[in-house]
Amino acid sequence: MGSQVRVGLPAEVKDRERRVALTPSAVHLLIERGHRVVVQAGAGRGAGFDDRDYLEAGATLSDDVAEVWDSDVVVKVKEPQPQEFLFLREGLTLFGYLHLAAEPGLTDALVASGVAAYAFETLTDAHGLPLLAPMSEVAGRAAVIFGAAHLSTSTGGNGTLMGGAAGVPPAKVVVIGLGVAGSIAARGARGLGAHVTGVDIDLERLYRFRLDGTLDASQASEPALVAGHVREADLVIGAALVPGALAPTVVTEAMVASMRPGSVIVDLAIDQGGCVATSRPTTLSDPTYVEHGVVHYCVTNVPGQFPRTASAALSAAVIGKLAALVDDVAAGRAGTEQEQGVLAGALNVARGRIVHPAVAAALGAR
Repeated sequence: MGSQVRVGLPAEVKDRERRVALTPSAVHLLIERGHRVVVQAGAGRGAGFDDRDYLEAGATLSDDVAEVWDSDVVVKVKEPQPQEFLFLREGLTLFGYLHLAAEPGLTDALVASGVAAYAFETLTDAHGLPLLAPMSEVAGRAAVIFGAAHLSTSTGGNGTLMGGAAGVPPAKVVVIGLGVAGSIAARGARGLGAHVTGVDIDLERLYRFRLDGTLDASQASEPALVAGHVREADLVIGAALVPGALAPTVVTEAMVASMRPGSVIVDLAIDQGGCVATSRPTTLSDPTYVEHGVVHYCVTNVPGQFPRTASAALSAAVIGKLAALVDDVAAGRAGTEQEQGVLAGALNVARGRIVHPAVAAALGAR
């Protein structure tokens, strides 16, 4: 396996982000493999993991964020924030959600620093995107919760209850993109009694979800036809995704302007630029804005509101891939063409350049 590798686990600094990338049990697995893990004090507290839990797992605790970042590998949940850019350096391997197609400033900082940057969201296997899927599941469930809440007049919505009432039709929900997040959101909306229309470019998906009862109606992603569904919708949930690239704009500004005042849009694709033309990133501290009379909820870290569940799900998905990455760092393979296998598709930036084709194409067009 090679020499001991030092792994850093910093506390997240993004607005109200309380997730942690590794649980104490995952840290223990790395230490059992002969590596050292340095955890920033308080890093897991928001997710329900005390510093003592990490100490008992064998980690070293540090109050000094610079010491944590001074590791061979840093694993974190969200992309480095501007105040963390000074920690980026040649010789560092970074592993976390990056969403670089929508983050040119971060990409420039990664390229300039010489860091080897691996993204959770572009790592692929035979089943899809294994490190994006658990957070997509959480986000899909949350989208329905927050979408339903913002339909209330107390939050600026049009006052429609998702399930309607006796003699009153339910809310009309349109879900754009039926991957993990979209299909989970559709099921959740159906569970609340809403009328759900799914939109996707994949007709097999539409057939499958229509047949199993996830959807009341399905629509191929053709702009003129999508426009009609959006116009009648009380809630639109955007979940269109192209791995590594900017999300396609499926809902135009004209479509948004045609919606009834107080309708709601939840754009889960906002991390990759959003699939609604009027979407712009918001924070957990200030999650919504109104445009064309429509409430927009475009938080870039939706699962951060459920840190206990989200952290446990993420850590379980990440630890096997991280162990392989740490082995590659120990053997000197990290950031090179020799690396594939369980890390296929994850490397985004290495040796001062963008190496992921979809990310390079998206940023080359800016």
